[in-house]
Amino acid sequence: MERPSGRQASQMRKVEFLTDVSKHAEGSCLIKFGDTHVLCLATVEAKVPGWMKNSGRGWVTAEYGMIPRSTSERMDREAARGKQSGRTQEIQRLIGRSLRSVVNLEAMGEHQIRVDCDVIQADGGTRTAAITGGFVALHQAFSHMMTTGMIQTMPINDSVSAISCGIWSRESVLDLDYEEDSSADTDANFVITGKGQLVEIQCTAEKDPFTEEQFMELLNLAKSGCKELSNLQGRALKI
Repeated sequence: MERPSGRQASQMRKVEFLTDVSKHAEGSCLIKFGDTHVLCLATVEAKVPGWMKNSGRGWVTAEYGMIPRSTSERMDREAARGKQSGRTQEIQRLIGRSLRSVVNLEAMGEHQIRVDCDVIQADGGTRTAAITGGFVALHQAFSHMMTTGMIQTMPINDSVSAISCGIWSRESVLDLDYEEDSSADTDANFVITGKGQLVEIQCTAEKDPFTEEQFMELLNLAKSGCKELSNLQGRALKI
């Protein structure tokens, strides 16, 4: 079986992290998974949501969007439609949950960090790229807070990254691009910490049901991919 991209089953696309791409945001990263490019910007705010006031804890949240010509045909801006799609809301909640999973909210004080993830070019795996690049932007924002004296200790206790896997042409493969994702028998997204702990798994049979053995194949591919992504995050952050 040969994948459309010519990659091996366990081979990711080329992954690049371009940091400090914004002079305004406290943290910024342009992440590239092959032809999927996502701009991740982290903003520090000296406030928390109303329901968290006087709790002594901070908050990390995320927003996600796709620019009009990030795909093969232009799409309308969601703002022009007057509301976000269910898909957008689901993805940005996933990103927020994933980032918060490795943050000690008490160590933030009553500050909030918003991580905006905007897809500027889509070729599959936009949510996993957003989580992976969003972590880098978040880490930079916390480093800024420490440098400026807003916090005393780094609230991050582990890294977090995400990768897609799937059963395509009856074989378990890592990091699906759009051509594979649109025709896969099974589609899965894994969010995993740098220490190998599982944060979230989204796994769906698009056609025939999959077996437990096939699921374990996907999990092992994802663990290998996220381990590589964790190393790349460390290099990008120089930690």
